[in-house]
Amino acid sequence: MQSNTLREVPHEERPRERMMRYGAEALSHAELLAILLRTGTKSQSAVHLAGAILKQCGSLRGLMDMSVEELTAISGIGPAKALQLRAGIELGRRISKSRLGDTITVRRPKDAADYIMEELRYLKKEHFVCVFLNTKNHIIARETLSMGTLNASLVHPREVFRAAIKYSSASIICAHNHPSGDPAPSPEDISLTKRLAEAGQLVGIELLDHLIIGDGRFVSLKEQGHL
Repeated sequence: MQSNTLREVPHEERPRERMMRYGAEALSHAELLAILLRTGTKSQSAVHLAGAILKQCGSLRGLMDMSVEELTAISGIGPAKALQLRAGIELGRRISKSRLGDTITVRRPKDAADYIMEELRYLKKEHFVCVFLNTKNHIIARETLSMGTLNASLVHPREVFRAAIKYSSASIICAHNHPSGDPAPSPEDISLTKRLAEAGQLVGIELLDHLIIGDGRFVSLKEQGHL
C-alpha cells in the first residue's frame, strides 16, 4: 500500500507514467530507483523510499558500492528490494563494459581501460582486477582478486598467476582503482608492478600492463616506463 502522498500525485506525473511518456532520461534518480523498487511502504511512497536510499548512500556512486546487507539496514528495504537494486546495478555495470560482438581485443592500454573503467571508477575501496588474454590479445576472462581499504589493495603475485594459469592465459593486464579519483601511481604501485612482471617472466605469462583507474582517467605504468 502506498502513501497518500503518491495517491495525490496526478496519474500522469507518477514515475512509471512519466517514463512511458517522456522516456527514462527524463526521470530523476529517485524516480528511476522507485521504478526498480516497485512499491513503497505503508508510511511512504516508492519515490520517498528511493529518496531515503539516496540520502543514506550519499550519491549514485555510493549506491553502486552498497551491499545487500547495507541496503537492508535502511528502513523500508527488505531482502527482496535490496536484491532488485543490486541486480539493476549489476546489469548496468555489465552493459557499460559490453561491446558489439563477442571478442574484445586489446591493442593499446585504452582498450583495457575502457573495458573496466565504468566498473572501477566509482568504487569506494581499492579493487585489484586481472584481465586475462590469449595469444591474439583477445580478452578471455577477468577476475577481481582482492578488495582493499580506502587507500591500499593487497595482492600477491602467487594469486595473480594462479588465476592466469587457471584461464590458460598467454598474457595478463592488471588494474586497480584509486578511490580518490587521481590515477597517479604510488611507489607501492610501481613496486608491485615490477614484482608482477618478474613473476610473469618466471612462469612464462607476460604482464602487458598495470593500469590505475581514476574518475574517468587512467594511467598505464607501461606507458610511464615501469614495464
